[in-house]
Amino acid sequence: MLSQKAKYALRALIMLAERPDDELVLIADIAERENIPRKFLEAILVELRKQGLLFAKRGKSGGYRLARPANEISFGEVIRLIDGHLAPIPCASKYSFKPCEDCIDPDTCSVRWLMVQVRDATAGVLDKRTLADALRHRQATGGLAANFDI
Repeated sequence: MLSQKAKYALRALIMLAERPDDELVLIADIAERENIPRKFLEAILVELRKQGLLFAKRGKSGGYRLARPANEISFGEVIRLIDGHLAPIPCASKYSFKPCEDCIDPDTCSVRWLMVQVRDATAGVLDKRTLADALRHRQATGGLAANFDI
């Protein structure tokens, strides 16, 4: 299941994708527009900056912007950075495999077999969809326009 932290990260990133590449956006503006608690958002944005998804500038004319083009940032990448993995159970994780305590043999476990398929299908969608795709969807469905001003 997608954590609230990952949902907030995605919403903030999509908002930043709406802005021109060189425009910096204040945390307060993101928090207000996306209805995200500011302190929680601050921690999320710092984490995304450390992971190379955001550029930040401090000071009077500071703020945040995407560090890479929106079409190069996938939902899968963001979710993995925030939540750690896409697998529904730890034994199905590609990068952080951990066998279940009650499992006799993960290689023959039918539950794991199915959950690996779920993981692969989920990754197949999330790794192909980018912030640019979400922005196009937002605009096509009458979501907030790219020129939205706070």
